[in-house]
This record gives sequence, structure tokens and C-alpha cells, in this order.
Amino acid sequence: MLDEAKYIWQDGKLVAWEDAKVHILTHSLHYGNAAFEGTRAYKTTKGLAIFRLEDHTRRLLNSAKILSLKCPYSFDEINNAHIELLKANKDCYTSNVYIRPLIYLGYGVMGLYHANAPVNMMIAAWNWGAYLGDDGIENGIRVKTSSFVRNSVKSLMGKAKASANYLNSQMAKYEAVQCGFDEALLLDDNGFVAEGSGECFFIVRNGELITPPHDNSLESITQDTILKLAKDLGINVIERKITRDEVYISDEAFFTGTAAEVTPVRELDFRVIGSGKRGEMTKKIQDSFFDIVSGNNSKYKEFLTYID
Repeated sequence: MLDEAKYIWQDGKLVAWEDAKVHILTHSLHYGNAAFEGTRAYKTTKGLAIFRLEDHTRRLLNSAKILSLKCPYSFDEINNAHIELLKANKDCYTSNVYIRPLIYLGYGVMGLYHANAPVNMMIAAWNWGAYLGDDGIENGIRVKTSSFVRNSVKSLMGKAKASANYLNSQMAKYEAVQCGFDEALLLDDNGFVAEGSGECFFIVRNGELITPPHDNSLESITQDTILKLAKDLGINVIERKITRDEVYISDEAFFTGTAAEVTPVRELDFRVIGSGKRGEMTKKIQDSFFDIVSGNNSKYKEFLTYID
């Protein structure tokens, strides 16, 4: 169950959490055309701070453009709405916060042609800890290569964080968990590693950090953060295609994403990765990442938007 806060920002105003509702014939509910973001705010010594707010808002509006959704709110208005919401709810937040903005097609028309449907927007935020569990952050998770292939660029637009795209992820995640694993790894339609059900993927081999290119996956803000951190740490990074069997023989592996943060992978398809626990490079990157989001790295202070 969600840890409810007091308010949700909906169509330009704060409404009580329990009153933030939509009509059962809301267009996006039936046809899946909506753009969303996953953003986090972290507890720091200077108060609650949203991590890379402007980058998330920019990607949200880019997704809306790709999906032909004419968002009624500007870049600055959306940023300010995030801040307004967290200030209004600040007494509710006892831990780090997950933020979910959504641009969606509302009530008024049905049928596949969506251009005449009204465009609505909401932002909700609630307490949410480690997506793949605190134990997963420290000790790593078990992963299964999915029988579902990542959406092809020939059929769906992967640069949009679109609701419809995540049916693919949902089915992959369901399959993995039902089979006793924590998460899924999806391949692309050529058999190369694409990403997790909601995360980017890295491996370590011979002291180098390797991650797949964005051929058919979302341009990850957390992945970009990791690449910057790796440069600071003097780690050589290679962006290239990865095969499933190369993951088996990698020294380390981990997922990154707003929800997953930096989560080690200790096993793929019953093959132990490296030593079977969080690797040295993964921990170094993980520690550096949490230093940034906690406000302990002045070099990246512009990544944080403080609420208090």
C-alpha cells in the first residue's frame, strides 16, 4: 500500500489525496497514451532536496512532445508545482520521497484519435524506500533474462517515458518474480542486453565499466549521473552492446534508475556474477551516488533543488 500524503497536485492546484480522482472514461486509462516521470527527493542535512528536478521535467516534456500531448503547463510551472507539493506535504515525509508526475489524456472523447481529448496533469509524492529492497542495495539481487523482448524501435518510441511502453516491463517483471527472481533483464530484438524492467544496466569486466547504448531504451538520468561519477573516480567507461553470456562472466553487474538507485546484481539465470556479492567498483559508485543525493558532494550541488 502507498504511504499516503496530504495532497496531490492536480491540474494546477493542490487537492486532498483522497479527492484526486479521474473519470472512468479517462482516455489514457483505455489507450495508454500518457507521459510520466519518476523523480526522488532525499533527506539531506539542509532539508529535503529533489534530485535533478530540471532534467526530469525536461524529459517529461520531451516525452509529451513525442507522444503528441500538448502539456498545458510550462517547464517553470512544472518545477514550481513539484516544490509547492513537497512543501505542502513536508510533515508527511519521514524518509526519502518518490515523486510521480503524469501528463495524461482526460475525459471527453473516446476512440483512437486522441487529439481532441483534454490534456491533464498531476503530481503525487510519497515515502518510498529502496525499490528492490534494502538487502538488495547491500547484497545484490537475483535476475532472470526475460522471455519478453524489449519494445522495438520499429513499433514503439523508446525515448518517451510513456505509460504504454511499460506493459512490456510489467509482464517481464511479473514473469521474473513468479519464477522466484527479483528482477528481469530484457534483451533487444537482436538478442543484445537492453535494460531491466525499469532500470539501466552496467557490467564490470577487467576494471572497465560497460553499459549498452540507448538504441532502444530510455535516456536515463541516473545512468548519466553514474557516467559522470565514473569519470570522477578515474574509471574507464565503454558504451557498447552486451550479450547475455558476457554478463555471466562479468566481474560485477548492477542496475541504475531513479527507483533502483544503484542496485548490485549477484546472479543472472542461476549463474553467480563475480563473487556473488556487491563488487568493489559497484560499492565505490554506490557510495559516491548516495553522497551526491545526500548533499555531501559540492561538485554536484546544482543537481539538488532544496525544499526547505
